[in-house]
Amino acid sequence: MRQKLFPGERRPLIFGHRGYSSLAPENTLPAFQKCVDMGVPGVELDIQRAATGEYIVLHDLNLKRITGFDALATETPIGQIRELDAGVWYGEEFRGTKIPLLSEVFELLGDKVYYDIEIKHLKKNDHLFGEELLKLIRSHRLSHRCLVSSFNPLAVRRRAFFQEVPGALIYSSNNAVPWYLRGGEGILLSRWSVLKPHYQQVTRFTMALDRLLGFPVIPWTVDSKEEAEQLLRLGVEGFISNKPGDLLPLLK
Repeated sequence: MRQKLFPGERRPLIFGHRGYSSLAPENTLPAFQKCVDMGVPGVELDIQRAATGEYIVLHDLNLKRITGFDALATETPIGQIRELDAGVWYGEEFRGTKIPLLSEVFELLGDKVYYDIEIKHLKKNDHLFGEELLKLIRSHRLSHRCLVSSFNPLAVRRRAFFQEVPGALIYSSNNAVPWYLRGGEGILLSRWSVLKPHYQQVTRFTMALDRLLGFPVIPWTVDSKEEAEQLLRLGVEGFISNKPGDLLPLLK
């Protein structure tokens, strides 16, 4: 039986990729606020942990592209991360924008949106990652509004986690992804219950898994209404988009 994601929400599900990243610097509070302002119902964001343990919202493992500071986020204490400018690279009007904490995103948006939280990095010995993330989600009373995703099918292993928050396996044919995880097969080895393929990899096999095993399919990154309409005809559940406002006319 297909899992029902975010019951009561209009279909298709629409997530702003790293917020509204075509209008504001990715994974920042202005980008997430743009989603709310433009009526986008969902946000996708990336999390990893600073050297001091805090959940920060950042895509790249290295801080250099966004801030100019050449260092791994997981090896940089939060105090130093918070001094960096994560907005001026995008435009002068965003100068002074900071890399946010996940808790700050929750405080800003609350239950106005639903969330896709992508785990970008997980140390092999970081066994409390899932437990602490679930505690943070619970503390903001957002368990019913969150989806957690990763390229790593074993990023969160505890069954109790998925009793509250569904998990999505991300995959693509990119060479950076291990060959045995490029077609979504990893979902059969894990407790994830949603498939997140690159949109060009939505195939008959993908949709057969949806029909047979009840795995909803949410492709990324879908930036045109025409592409979205083609994927809807195949039966996908929703989209992750850099231009989510362009897909809003599809909502029913």
